[in-house]
Amino acid sequence: MSQSTETPVAAPVAAPTGRAAAVLLVLLGCLTAIGPLSLDMYLPAFPQMAADLDAAQAQIQLSLTTCLIGMAAGQLVTGPLSDRWGRRRPVLIGISAYVLLALACAAAPSAELLAATRFAQGFAGGTGVVVARAVVRDLYAGRAAAKYFSRLTLVFGVVPVAAPSLGSLVLGFTSWRGVFLLIALIGLLLAVANALWLPETLPAHRRSTGGLRAFGRTARTLATDRVYLGFALTQGLAFAGLFAYISGSSFVFQDVFGLSSTAFSVIFGLNAVAFVALGQLNGRLVDRYEPRRLLVTALTVGAVTAVALLGASLTGSALLVALLLFVFMGSLGMVMPNGTALALDRHPRTAGTAAALMGAIQSVVGSLAAPLVGLGGEGSAVPMAVVVCGAALLSLTAVLTLARERRT
Repeated sequence: MSQSTETPVAAPVAAPTGRAAAVLLVLLGCLTAIGPLSLDMYLPAFPQMAADLDAAQAQIQLSLTTCLIGMAAGQLVTGPLSDRWGRRRPVLIGISAYVLLALACAAAPSAELLAATRFAQGFAGGTGVVVARAVVRDLYAGRAAAKYFSRLTLVFGVVPVAAPSLGSLVLGFTSWRGVFLLIALIGLLLAVANALWLPETLPAHRRSTGGLRAFGRTARTLATDRVYLGFALTQGLAFAGLFAYISGSSFVFQDVFGLSSTAFSVIFGLNAVAFVALGQLNGRLVDRYEPRRLLVTALTVGAVTAVALLGASLTGSALLVALLLFVFMGSLGMVMPNGTALALDRHPRTAGTAAALMGAIQSVVGSLAAPLVGLGGEGSAVPMAVVVCGAALLSLTAVLTLARERRT
C-alpha cells in the first residue's frame, strides 16, 4: 500500500474528557459552522437584495463566491500560522475581524462593494474553519478522527437548519442588512466563548519554527502526495455540488416554483437534517467499516441521485426535486467526515497546513459552482441540477482514481 511521505501517527495530545470534551465539541462545531453561517443565513434575502441593490441574480450570487474564495485564502494563511503560533491566537484574531466585517457588509451600498467585503469576511472566517480541523487532528487519529468529525456534523448541521429560518424571521421585520447585524452578534458571542474555553492543543515544543522555508517544504510534501490531493479534491468537488445547491436553491424554489421564503427555509432545514442524520449514522458505521469504504458508498449514492435530479429538473416537478436534494444532502453527511479524516490522517505533524490546503481546495472548487449556476440562466432548475450532477460524478471519479491506494 502506498504511504504518504509523513507516516500517520497517533494523536500526540491527550483528548479532554467529561464536561471539557462536551464544551470543546460545541466550540469546534461552531467554528466549523462559520462557513454555513456566512453562506446560508442570507439566502432567503437574495431576491430582496437583488431588488434593493438594483443587481442581477448572478451579481448577488457573486457575494457567495467571493466569500468562499476569501475563506480559501484565509485558510492558506492561517493553517501554517497555527502550526507556528498554536491554535488559539489565530482563531481569536480571525473571529474578531469577522465580526467587524459583518458590520461592514450590513452597510454595503452596492452589490460590487458587498462582494468585496464578503471576500474579506470570508478570509477572517476561514481561520475558525481550519483551526477546528487542526485541533481535531491534534487530539484524534484514524477511525477516532472520522468518528469525531461525524459528531461535529451534529453541531455543524444545526446552523444550516436554523440559519435560513433566522434569516427569514429577521426579514419579517427588517431588511437584509439586519441579517448581517445578526451574523455580527453571533460572531461576537463565538469570539467570547473561544477566548474563555478553547484550549491550546499544539504544545510549544511541537510548533513549526522554520518560517517560510519550512512552509515551502511542507507545501511541497502535500503537493506531491497523490492520495492526499485525491481526498482533498474529492472533498472540494463534493462541496461544489453542495454549493451549487446553496447558491441556486433560493431562486429555484422561490422564483421558479413560487414557494414563499418560509417554505424554502423549511425545505432547506429538512435537507440539513438529512445531512446531520447521516453524519451521526456514519459515526456508528465507522466502528464496523473502513472510512474509505463508507466514503465511496456515499459518493456513489450521491452521484446516482444527482443524475436523477437532473432528470427531475427537466420535468419541472418541485416535489421530486426537493426529495432528490434531500437524499443528495444526506449522502454528503457521510462524505465530509470520512474524506476529511482520511486526508488529515496522512500528515499529523503539519495538521494546520494540511487542513488549510484541503480547505482552500474545497473553497476554490466550491466557489466555481455559484457563477456556473448563475450563468446557466434564470427561470429553471436545470442549471443548478447540471452543476450538482457534474460535481457529484467528478467527486466519485477523484476518489476512485487519485485517492486510490496502490498495493505493493
